[in-house]
Amino acid sequence: MELALFSILNGVVYGMLLFMLSSGLTLIFGMMGVLNFAHAGFYMLGAYLAYTLSVHLGFWTGLLVAPPLVGLLGALVERHGLRRVHRFGHVAELIFTFGVAILIEELVQFIWGRPAKSYTVPALLDFPLFRVFQTTFPAYKAFMLLISVGIFVFLFYVLARTRAGLIIQASLTHPGMVAMLGHNVPRVFMVVFGIGSALAALAGVIAGPVLGTFPGMAQVLGSIVFVVVVIGGLGSLTGAFFASLLIGIVQTFAVALDYSLGDLAGGLGLTVGRTGLLSDLWPITIARVAPILPYLLLILILIARPTGLFGTRET
Repeated sequence: MELALFSILNGVVYGMLLFMLSSGLTLIFGMMGVLNFAHAGFYMLGAYLAYTLSVHLGFWTGLLVAPPLVGLLGALVERHGLRRVHRFGHVAELIFTFGVAILIEELVQFIWGRPAKSYTVPALLDFPLFRVFQTTFPAYKAFMLLISVGIFVFLFYVLARTRAGLIIQASLTHPGMVAMLGHNVPRVFMVVFGIGSALAALAGVIAGPVLGTFPGMAQVLGSIVFVVVVIGGLGSLTGAFFASLLIGIVQTFAVALDYSLGDLAGGLGLTVGRTGLLSDLWPITIARVAPILPYLLLILILIARPTGLFGTRET
């Protein structure tokens, strides 16, 4: 009971963090058709900027200031870089964003150095929210969950209920018509790219104290985010939401389970040999294979439904 409860809670927190990071990438792809390889770099940059601001002005200042700064940087990258290579096709866009990702990583190491930073949880939220048996649930994780849910509700409200959201969605499907109605479509794209970058930075700000703030943090979550976007369906915010929760809960449960693959096979009624070609695999615990489970899930989804859970087949 205790293991299941806290695995679900931690899985939901981790999944909503993945959604916050993948939602920006989904917005950018849905609007512009660009798989932004630099997205995880903006996530890392948000964490480092928030760390620096927290040292001098406190955690809350970093939370409020770092995402808009990174969002502004993302908008400038789109305006003066990505827009110029757009006419050369998707390959040029991918190479450009990959170069931006490398540049951000090198700049972070040049400015802040290679050692991890002591970006800590604010004192206001550094206490256990509740306790079940011998395990406590930190208040900061509840704060992360609250922010993530707020972003989810805000995005869906803006896209579905506001005039700006209608313009954004129309710019994706009918950019010529939107332009004839007097809207600046390239500016809409720039704003969306900036918002997506700011969402990535916000994820970095709140994840930095928990997951660590170090130069490799973009690589840790960068590939998982692309898995989330593909499983959910490219360009689908609903798909990104459910895929994030699915991966978060599955991976958290896997980490918590101290059973070997042999034990799992035995529980399913299968007989495994302790000698032979695959004998070395059966003692491996499920926790050790947890990092590869999202990629296995990705392969299964692509086999069964190549467009993703909520993706639509293009005609």
